[in-house]
Amino acid sequence: MKKSHKSLLSRRNFMKSSTKGAVAASLAITGFPTIVPASVLGKNAPSNKINIGQIGFGRIARTHDLPETMKNDIARIVAVADVDSKRAAMGKEWIEQYYANKTGSANYVDVKTYGDYKELIASKDIDAVIISTPDHWHAQPAMEAALAGKDIYMQKPTSLTIAEGRTMSDIIHRTGAIFQIGSQQRSVKPWPQFKRACELVRNGRIGEVKKILVGLPGDPPGGNPKEMPIPDNLDYDMWLGSTPWVPYTLDRVHSQDDLNSRPGWLRCEQFGAGMITGWGAHHLDIAHWGMGTEYTGPIELEATASFPTEGLWNVHGDFEVTAKYANGVTMMVSGAYPNGVRFEGTDGWIFVTRGNVGVTESDPVPGGKASEAFKASDLKILSSEIGPDEIHLYESEEHHKNWLDCIVSRQQTITPAEVAQRSNSACLLSHIAMKLPRKLYWDPVKERFKNDDEANSMLSRPQRHPYGVDYVI
Repeated sequence: MKKSHKSLLSRRNFMKSSTKGAVAASLAITGFPTIVPASVLGKNAPSNKINIGQIGFGRIARTHDLPETMKNDIARIVAVADVDSKRAAMGKEWIEQYYANKTGSANYVDVKTYGDYKELIASKDIDAVIISTPDHWHAQPAMEAALAGKDIYMQKPTSLTIAEGRTMSDIIHRTGAIFQIGSQQRSVKPWPQFKRACELVRNGRIGEVKKILVGLPGDPPGGNPKEMPIPDNLDYDMWLGSTPWVPYTLDRVHSQDDLNSRPGWLRCEQFGAGMITGWGAHHLDIAHWGMGTEYTGPIELEATASFPTEGLWNVHGDFEVTAKYANGVTMMVSGAYPNGVRFEGTDGWIFVTRGNVGVTESDPVPGGKASEAFKASDLKILSSEIGPDEIHLYESEEHHKNWLDCIVSRQQTITPAEVAQRSNSACLLSHIAMKLPRKLYWDPVKERFKNDDEANSMLSRPQRHPYGVDYVI
């Protein structure tokens, strides 16, 4: 589905008349994002297909993002980009074979491959992109895609730091790009219990919420730090992106043979914060949804955590975070709690989790029966009817379908950029608290710590030229 000339022209003109400072000023005054209505940007021109480019072809792309998108007939994947040429070639073959099996035509699509995603984004034949890259390669391509007039589906978390996430969210809203973060627990397939739990909480079925317990696993130490030759098929400099140069080793990057294995970069702080963002972006998002705090964040945090002292992998292990919100709710996050979200109120509690269903084969899902995925202090709470005059939350049938539907309608997705930024910020704030042995005081409007220069210095990272969001604008 190609953007109309009028739509793109309106978008460019709006961008020129807006500034990041104006958006930031609006946020500072209201605490809410600047939302650009479809009437300003125009709608996509009618077309039979939305032509999509896939950025990154690894575990999450092959097992989740692509299958869930491609089963919708309105979507057509026409290109794939990866800094690993072997993976780009595998992506082309996999996509073409998928369509051949689905349509019965071996020539349904000729998927183009790119080593540099910027060339994919520049293509006028592409309407939207799916970003399934490592965490340190999320914010920058999303921003560049939005500035190029593309709509974006992106794997969580939004960003490596709070500062780059803020820049990304501002640009997404300023350009009017349709954006969806991969917080698929909000959509009713395959987990309708999350929306149901949040609606029950928002409508007072457990009374006034006082505490939320979030169960998240940690990561184990390990990994081989010994330097290895860089594979000829990998553009390692670009893979490192904005992060510092370090010697190549297989356990720092991804497998060269197995797309299903959990990649080593997930356990390296250089490229992400570990499980606090890996699964925290899911569960803390649900905590925010249930509390109605999607456009704000905690005001106080303190934490403890263990970190490996040897080996390559250095993200947090066992941890505990305590965060307080302005509404009086205390949220505690730890691997000591069952994996999921427990809302505790003055009249009872509700616990919600995925049960034994994961997204990828290596996801650390809890055991037990699926029926244990939704529990309450009183079973009558779970069957309570939500009346027509009560709060009914946004309903999305399936996360990727919601994104595609919104590309057509130009309406906001169930998890737009600012909501994604706020849930990820809560995770990154928790990570900062793990590093500093004191209580931290956060201003969710200014997005700064109060009277704490050391903590504020951790809101961003130096970026290695020419990569990083600092070099986009």
